[in-house]
Amino acid sequence: MNNYKLEIRWGVIFSVAMLVWLLIERLVGLHDSLIHQHMLWTNLFAIVAIAIYVLALRQKRARELQGQMTWKQGFMCGVGITIVVAILSPLTQWLAHSFISPHFFSNMADYAVRSGNMTEAQALNYFNLQSYMIQSVIGAVVMGVITAAVVALFLRTRK
Repeated sequence: MNNYKLEIRWGVIFSVAMLVWLLIERLVGLHDSLIHQHMLWTNLFAIVAIAIYVLALRQKRARELQGQMTWKQGFMCGVGITIVVAILSPLTQWLAHSFISPHFFSNMADYAVRSGNMTEAQALNYFNLQSYMIQSVIGAVVMGVITAAVVALFLRTRK
């Protein structure tokens, strides 16, 4: 467990950052009055996500690997963070949609139907806690592995 302290710490930091981001989205109106802009602005979290992986891998390289890190070492660190984020994703979604933005699903479903993108049945099937919990785990794994691979490529050291 001691070997994975850094990955656990940064996975928790990532999850907290996600909750803070969702709170900001809600406070600026992206979960209600500006919901039509949600899809555009929510993608900016990718910058925060990449920054967290960069900081984590730089810390791994500096503190645990004496300044030398292969791509594989960086990638495995990133995968460790990804696993923690994926495990915490259902809890993060529950917290976000129970306390931060409890009306997000109904607002998003209403918007999807009003804009003609979905039928009411499709919207209700897609915009609910169970669906988002599943999507968040899958998304965390896919995007986390890709991010880990790319960030490790840039942060590896050459001998």
